[in-house]
Amino acid sequence: MAADPKTPYRHASLQTEGFIHCTDGRDEVVAVGNRYYRDDPRPFVILTVDLDRAGSPWRIEPPGSPYPHIYGPIERGAIVAVERMPRGADGTFVRWPAEVDQATTR
Repeated sequence: MAADPKTPYRHASLQTEGFIHCTDGRDEVVAVGNRYYRDDPRPFVILTVDLDRAGSPWRIEPPGSPYPHIYGPIERGAIVAVERMPRGADGTFVRWPAEVDQATTR
């Protein structure tokens, strides 16, 4: 994330795909992390985003799924929590504390 708290968050996927991928719910975030990023040793963080304050249009795609897509940068005020994504010794992502349970970016 940028050092300036006034600068909206922009993930690289805005450039390549036109939106920021999000996932709603702890279990689904863990499943997505393990499906796509388990072998990536970099540290990951969970951004809890208040979608109604994102400052950019968003929609759940496909409808009824746990995958909100945000079609533009995310206002910093909409990021209500930042937590390190916990991992097991083998690199597997594991569930984090219950306080963080909103739509999150990758």
